[in-house]
Amino acid sequence: MSAEERPRREVSVILPTYNERDNIGPLILEILKYTPRNTEVIVVDDNSPDGTWQVVEDMRKNLANLYLLRRIDKKGLASALRDGIAYSKGEIIVWSDCDFSMPPFKIQELLQGISQGQDVLVGSRFAKGGGVQIVAGSNDTLLAYLMSLTLNSFIQKALGRAFKDYTSGFIAFRRQVLEKITLRGDYGEYFIDFIYRARRLGYKVAEIPYMCVERRTGVSKTGQSFFDYLKKGWKYVWLTVKLKFTKIR
Repeated sequence: MSAEERPRREVSVILPTYNERDNIGPLILEILKYTPRNTEVIVVDDNSPDGTWQVVEDMRKNLANLYLLRRIDKKGLASALRDGIAYSKGEIIVWSDCDFSMPPFKIQELLQGISQGQDVLVGSRFAKGGGVQIVAGSNDTLLAYLMSLTLNSFIQKALGRAFKDYTSGFIAFRRQVLEKITLRGDYGEYFIDFIYRARRLGYKVAEIPYMCVERRTGVSKTGQSFFDYLKKGWKYVWLTVKLKFTKIR
């Protein structure tokens, strides 16, 4: 069904996936517990070899508000989000990682903040009360936390300390924000660009704390080693420098 044929929704939750077969089903059901009845969930899957898309396709038989965009010839986080946005019909748009590291129950709090007047609300590991659960023997949470902490310290110095988690990726915002801001970038650097421009253009942007936990199953897409994070991290640094010296309109 095309976007034009579908009804307007109160909320669109976009879930970009790649090899999340064991997580995606429980995650969808959990998200639906904490969102309004008139919510749609859009899974944008990059043709996962583990059959994530097939799990979603099977669930669609019983969930009329669940949609699947299976991308055969496209890959990438930011482009998946752009495709999900283009397909969505919600007045409020939400997305998060699909590994349970971002607690689904927090979506309810994000939506409440939007209903109370915020234009953009972000789940933040670095806001007061937030954090990262470090699991003994897990490189995933420890390495990701240290790299995110280092990057955010640099970004805050360059772009302003009023905002804490420029690499979050856990967000709710009003559709009208997209009238002036589109997603730019390839991977997680899109988030720095989006938040910085939203703040500079005068939108009401705020953070709520959440505790990031270890992914429930599967392997991190960000990286498994210091060099994996370094390979992606340079894009964050370069974008930050460019934004620092770019006039935002």
